[in-house]
Amino acid sequence: MVSETIADGLEQYRIGSKVRGLRQSRKLGLVQLGEHTGLSPGMLSKIERGQVFPTLPTLLRIAMVFGVGLDHFFTDAGVQRTVTVVRRQDRLRLPETAGGTRPAYFFESLNFPATDRLMDAYLAVFPAGGPTSSPHRHDGAELVFILGGQVAVTVGDAPILLDEGDALYFDPDVPHTYGTIGSEGGTALVVVTAGGAAAETVAATVVP
Repeated sequence: MVSETIADGLEQYRIGSKVRGLRQSRKLGLVQLGEHTGLSPGMLSKIERGQVFPTLPTLLRIAMVFGVGLDHFFTDAGVQRTVTVVRRQDRLRLPETAGGTRPAYFFESLNFPATDRLMDAYLAVFPAGGPTSSPHRHDGAELVFILGGQVAVTVGDAPILLDEGDALYFDPDVPHTYGTIGSEGGTALVVVTAGGAAAETVAATVVP
């Protein structure tokens, strides 16, 4: 239990309301966020209402689910970090969907520490022989660049097979899916302009 002085100091950052804002902006329920973070919906509710202050590891887990840095919770909205470095060992790999279902891909945010960023960049892993993702759509614009292997992207009713070195730009407001061909995995870097949904975009590395 934190002291009254520490509690007063933490309250000025409005951590709970910022967590709620991120969750609502991605249209996630407390149960869904709990599946990604390992926290119970009840605990998340207490955090959002300011009844409980999360530890830094817990807050970092929440932050990485939404592709933001810890500074998102401790800086003013007007403060912008213009240069960020994300080390390989610092990235968190998350599945396309939480729970026991087999994911079509795993994704890692490549620029989560940057505040007020105008784009989101991801690295995602398509397991060899994995399933095709569920159709989804989001705002913004999307660019897919294949780093290795093959990735199949279906935009609307048009299936597109991309090989290493290929690039695809499209309007993600059209329902689209990702998948692999045969038993081979694929590698892709995906960049989405602001407004895209982090958990619905990818960037991949070949998995044997």
